[in-house]
Amino acid sequence: MSSRCTEYFRDDPILMEYHDREWCRIRHDDRFEFEMLCLEGASVGLSWKTIIHRRAFYQRAFHNFEIDACAAMSDAELEGLMADEGLIRNRSKIFSVRRNAAAVQKIREEFGSFDAYLWSFTDGRPRDGHWKTPEEIPAVSGLSRQMSRDMKKRGLSYVGPVITYSFLQAVGIVNDHLEDCETRKQP
Repeated sequence: MSSRCTEYFRDDPILMEYHDREWCRIRHDDRFEFEMLCLEGASVGLSWKTIIHRRAFYQRAFHNFEIDACAAMSDAELEGLMADEGLIRNRSKIFSVRRNAAAVQKIREEFGSFDAYLWSFTDGRPRDGHWKTPEEIPAVSGLSRQMSRDMKKRGLSYVGPVITYSFLQAVGIVNDHLEDCETRKQP
């Protein structure tokens, strides 16, 4: 049996695929990073499993998380998503995608890309915990607190320090694969 860093996906092929191919992997891609920001925001108060299982619905509803398309969504289009049973029908979370897209557009104007902004917090270097057990992995860090404060100042929502830590894992700025996880060794 292969060695992976968590048991939470044992019988869930969608979570296993996410763990093996995306989680804690660096992808310098504004669209992907924006998608993870929005999906992590949607997970507030819920489990990641709930959101990742609805990912295709979110991608369809939010124009595959193309930033400019999300920023241009009308009130009527967003209100219409409240009837989409594939989404978590929370008005604030649905409208936050447009608000966050507009904030990311401003960030791109200032930094050249959303990716450059995100990596500016670590001088372009990933953070690696080198954890041995799941219990060692924190839910929040100084980095997530710092980034959360800055993102809130820039108008982003659903970016508290805990969600921001999960986001940092999702986009590979933080690598929290356990030391013995074979996924850690893959490029």
